[in-house]
Amino acid sequence: MSERTTASSASPAVGRALDILLYLAGRSGLVQAAALARDLSIPKSSAYHILSVLADRGFVTYVAKEQAYGLGVSSFEIGSAYLRHEPLERQARPILRSLSDQLGQTVHLGVLHGAETVYLLKEGPSAARSGEAGVTLVTDVGVRLPAHLTANGCAILAHSTEAQLRAAFPRPGSLVTRTGKGPRSMAELRCLLARDRERGWSEEIEMVSEGFRSVGVAAFDHNQRPLAALSSTWHRHHCRHEVDHVREVLRKGAARLTAAVSGRSPAVGPR
Repeated sequence: MSERTTASSASPAVGRALDILLYLAGRSGLVQAAALARDLSIPKSSAYHILSVLADRGFVTYVAKEQAYGLGVSSFEIGSAYLRHEPLERQARPILRSLSDQLGQTVHLGVLHGAETVYLLKEGPSAARSGEAGVTLVTDVGVRLPAHLTANGCAILAHSTEAQLRAAFPRPGSLVTRTGKGPRSMAELRCLLARDRERGWSEEIEMVSEGFRSVGVAAFDHNQRPLAALSSTWHRHHCRHEVDHVREVLRKGAARLTAAVSGRSPAVGPR
């Protein structure tokens, strides 16, 4: 008997919990417990018990209105932690340097951590090349910002599932703002994300900092899921390029990163 078989036999609940998480990760929407138990050949009583434990720890979320389950914030946090490891950063760093040189402005790599954007890399040109000496951005490496306010975060959220959105924003009500601008409700956010998903890129104007503008484009994994985003931020009154040019440069960079991690970009358009 192999070590894997022995471990599975000794800890069936652990194996079933992992099977449930992988099952939910492979679904685009919410799943009812009965269907999950049937598809995984797990007794209903065991499925409900494991789902309850996973929900208590934030790995799954229960939507009472639909009596169904989806992945929770803790699952996304683990995924984001994996993506923050060196392989992704090593693949992205030369791409960001190239984009920053092309644009003459700051470029970032960011991922989602719950409902926040976490910036993993930041590449900027020299002050002489950028023409923005003395300009300080809040988007340093390690900084977290509300994802719905950043072009980087919205580029990822636009391609996330409804279950993932509900897990990231579980509490109804107004969304936070920094400058008084930006979506204030989930209905407004969903509308903006639908627009961004259809056109394939996101932007924010003075939603993070007064006087600044950003554009973001997502990169994807082998399952066509957003794993990170590339974005560029500049002072809107000292713009070196048209927005369409910035977007196109970022789009090509995101395509390079997607290819570097053996990913596949989804077809752009409404669901």
